[in-house]
Amino acid sequence: MSVRPVPVLAPMTLRALLLAVLAMGAVVLGSNVLVQYPINDWLTWGAFSYPVAFLVSNLINRRFGPGPARRVAWAGFALAVVLSFWVATPRIAVASCSAFIVAQLLDITVFDRLRRGSWWRAPMVATTCSATVDTAIFWSIAFAGSTLPWMSWALGDLAVKLAIGVCLLAPFRALLWKMAPVKSAG
Repeated sequence: MSVRPVPVLAPMTLRALLLAVLAMGAVVLGSNVLVQYPINDWLTWGAFSYPVAFLVSNLINRRFGPGPARRVAWAGFALAVVLSFWVATPRIAVASCSAFIVAQLLDITVFDRLRRGSWWRAPMVATTCSATVDTAIFWSIAFAGSTLPWMSWALGDLAVKLAIGVCLLAPFRALLWKMAPVKSAG
């Protein structure tokens, strides 16, 4: 059995940090607006945009490591708080911010623990775990007690997040090829 070498991670530049934080902010902003528009009793438009946050997190984690990924998550969280209270109802803003930071930190931790496996394993397992937690937190805070069909929206939302998570494996792999190669230590 061969042991995979420990990757040497690149230092995160200020430019990469700013781009990642802006991407996170754009995803959260868009998702918080789109979640307010149902498609049917099973789905809102927000389910289609939010999984991109996990793609951003996983790419940062793969290239720069968990520390920079956490910095992006926390900076994205700060931006999300401001944007969410500006574009969404207070309840959706609180739900979104709570779900976002818990799910992002879980995603980063799971991804990092699985990083030495097959290229697809870490992003797939991390996204599955964090999308499930994100869905449970967001929908229960945002809509519990309302007369809206939020339970069916939550189930539809999770199904779409998981399906998009699988679809985002292709751009994840393609973007990995575009990134500067990481040398191995050891």
